[in-house]
Amino acid sequence: MAMLRSEKPRRFGLRTRLLALLLPGLIALLALDSWNDYRALTDTVTAAWDESLLEPVHALANSIVVGADGSVQVHEGFSVEAMFGATSARYKQLHVGVAPGRAIDPAAAERTLLGASDLPAPPPSETGKAIFYDAVYRQQPLRIAAMRQTVHDNDAHVAWQVLIQAAESTSLRDRALSDSLRQGLWRDTRMLLVVTLLVWLGIAWTLRPLERLRDSLRARRPDDLQPLDAGGVPQEVVPLVEAVNHHIESHRRMLADHARFLADASHQLRTPLAILSIQAGYAVRETDPARMRESLDAIVVQLARTRRLSEQLLAFAHATHEDGNPSNPAHLDLGAVARAVVLQYLPLAREKQQDLGWMEEPEDTVAPRQVMVKADEAELHEVLSNLVHNAIKYTPVGGTITVSARCDGASAVAEVSDNGPGIAPERRAQVFERFQRDAGTAAEATRGAGLGLAIARGYARRQGGEIELADPAVASGLRAILRLPLATDA
Repeated sequence: MAMLRSEKPRRFGLRTRLLALLLPGLIALLALDSWNDYRALTDTVTAAWDESLLEPVHALANSIVVGADGSVQVHEGFSVEAMFGATSARYKQLHVGVAPGRAIDPAAAERTLLGASDLPAPPPSETGKAIFYDAVYRQQPLRIAAMRQTVHDNDAHVAWQVLIQAAESTSLRDRALSDSLRQGLWRDTRMLLVVTLLVWLGIAWTLRPLERLRDSLRARRPDDLQPLDAGGVPQEVVPLVEAVNHHIESHRRMLADHARFLADASHQLRTPLAILSIQAGYAVRETDPARMRESLDAIVVQLARTRRLSEQLLAFAHATHEDGNPSNPAHLDLGAVARAVVLQYLPLAREKQQDLGWMEEPEDTVAPRQVMVKADEAELHEVLSNLVHNAIKYTPVGGTITVSARCDGASAVAEVSDNGPGIAPERRAQVFERFQRDAGTAAEATRGAGLGLAIARGYARRQGGEIELADPAVASGLRAILRLPLATDA
């Protein structure tokens, strides 16, 4: 059964993210504003509509009189009705009704003085105070203004309750509000479309320099490691371009170091290989067994030196061209590692009749104090081995080499001191470079490849430390000082 390859989910683009962030909030704000505007407009229009309904009500209230015969009449009511129904008469209704007593009883007979007699009755209200309510009349929605008024016949001592109503259809008002709401929604929709278009075009215009940068990168040759041009890109993207340029420059330096290392390594290996070829050819042509054995012994010695050179080249590559972190850090006693290195190199020092020894600190004579560091044991051993090996190689026959370890503040310090020829202060920085030897040393120094100190410093920096060269406290010679951070979480 064929397995489907899982695809990574596609990430949302910048346009989509900005629109997803802006549009919901903008839509919510516009909807809230439109609703508030609609409510405010509805209140304003309704108040104006009510005011227009209140005018005929007051006019009719002022026209109510008691006749000579004691009847309640509407004086000039038809003129008020004519003025009220002058526009859109079929949407307007007036009503004036009268009944005896303090209040009009719907069950009691009411006499209509003016207008339609079947308008919907108003809710209970105070006399002399206008009220407004909505109702349906003949399947037509109405807005009605009503006011109750008491009229007295002083001669007959009779009180009449008069109900005045003015009604108008709400269809025109609702149509005006609907048109206003529709226009507001269309206006907001246009604004959303314009904002969306502006965001889309703005992002496209902003990203155009990045697209040109992308196209220029795609058109480059694989070996083109020139920095990117940050001109024209948005200010917020400049740090990213600078970080990419920093990475490109680091990669370029790394490739240059690799190329130089390969060139130097091939140059260093070419000479011993040429010597081996010449010695092997001489041994092949030699007929005297004794001389042939001498040639073979010379080849063995040269092979040992070549192997040492190859091992140093591999160690240097490992020390300087990895991730810069120790591969297997552990809590170690720097003094214990240094003492192990001294024991390892005692036979080599005795061959040169040198005094290689370990020096305890005065307070450590009874129980050596531990100098704890966090480092890779193999790499730390390689650092101290290179320092001790260099001291043995450059110190003359009968010389003295002393190794020690101590705590110095927040640092752990290991020293390798010798009474050899030393290195001039102005040359000490240069000897840490690969394939560099001090020109003032004896002929024995020419047998090395000049990688020992470079390897030692590379491994030391991987452990977070450093190596420096200094003059000895007394006499002549050289001190190689390894400083590492003390382990605080041991």
